[in-house]
Amino acid sequence: MTGKPIGPGAALGVLGGSQLVRMFAIAARRMGYRVHTFAPEEDTPAGQLADIEITAPYDDLDAIRTFARGVDVVTFQYENVPPEAVDAIEAVTPVRPSGVALHTAHQRVREKMFLADHGVPTAAFAPAASLDELWDAVARVGTPAIIKTAAFGYDGEGHHKVTTPAAIEHIWTTIGHQEAVVEKFISLQSEMAIVAARGLDGQIVEYSPFENRHRNHVLDVTTVPAAVAPEMQTQASDITRTILEELQYVGVLSVEFFVTTDNELLVNELVPRPHNSGHLTFDAAVTSQFEQQVRAVCGLPLGSPEIPRPAAMANLLGDLWAEGEPNWAAACRFADVKLHLYGKTEPQPLRKMGHLTAVGRTVDEALDRVIAARDALLI
Repeated sequence: MTGKPIGPGAALGVLGGSQLVRMFAIAARRMGYRVHTFAPEEDTPAGQLADIEITAPYDDLDAIRTFARGVDVVTFQYENVPPEAVDAIEAVTPVRPSGVALHTAHQRVREKMFLADHGVPTAAFAPAASLDELWDAVARVGTPAIIKTAAFGYDGEGHHKVTTPAAIEHIWTTIGHQEAVVEKFISLQSEMAIVAARGLDGQIVEYSPFENRHRNHVLDVTTVPAAVAPEMQTQASDITRTILEELQYVGVLSVEFFVTTDNELLVNELVPRPHNSGHLTFDAAVTSQFEQQVRAVCGLPLGSPEIPRPAAMANLLGDLWAEGEPNWAAACRFADVKLHLYGKTEPQPLRKMGHLTAVGRTVDEALDRVIAARDALLI
């Protein structure tokens, strides 16, 4: 795939208004681009920085076409956009990554089948579109297993562990009789993500693997480099490059991996956009994942993904504000810790959110700094 580079001064369109788009907008504005956002919510974190913020539902195709006519290229930071909206935009202006990539990652059954068709290792799985198929899928995969809705699952939502067939009918009712995928329950050693970018000319760059730790199914802390063996890092890199090439992907793609207690590497899911674990690249990398997205969708050479020093990030979630405004003065006394605050719009209602980033001589030193700064917020 080739195309004429889109230079500074052009207008970049983004579907979504979340914190990811906010950081994309910061990177784009630094590089001299204008940013137009399209989201169902008003006054989004990204819209506060955008040149133009359009508020309309994603299924308002007339508004979508008007939006597309006002920009030079469109990307997205929220994968659950209706395919019809992407098709309408592609008829007017380029969409990067393409609608094919979005369609694949938008729905878990399609995603799993794509991975299986290309020999990518995943947990054993089986699709189910009815209660009878769900019974059959659980029987084939075995228990314990995880039943996941095929669409719109996020941060553990739409996930249900099943240990006995007696629970299947109840889970089917709980998920609203939606199409689902049944996955074998995995004994985890760790979770990691490879964040990579592929340019319009086929150039690929990737960041060192990020190691992720979750709390209540939500990303809590990220460290880099991940504590994985070199051969496993090479395997993860090869898998990521295969996926990028097979999708003819343009933009930033995140591949989430499970490392099992048997030292097996399995792909959990694809995220067709910058990834939450890659937030730390904003401060710790030579080229952030957000600038990389700008470069890729505009057809520019990709930047260096080097992260010169070990780094760590700690998420700041809405419950941090449960007892009132956090003690920002205490946290800001950590001069070597970077603070980012933003609201979050998708898929939950607008709520406060942010993250802290630090670098250190070691991963443990960087992690200790961000945890200490986060703890200080509650003093």
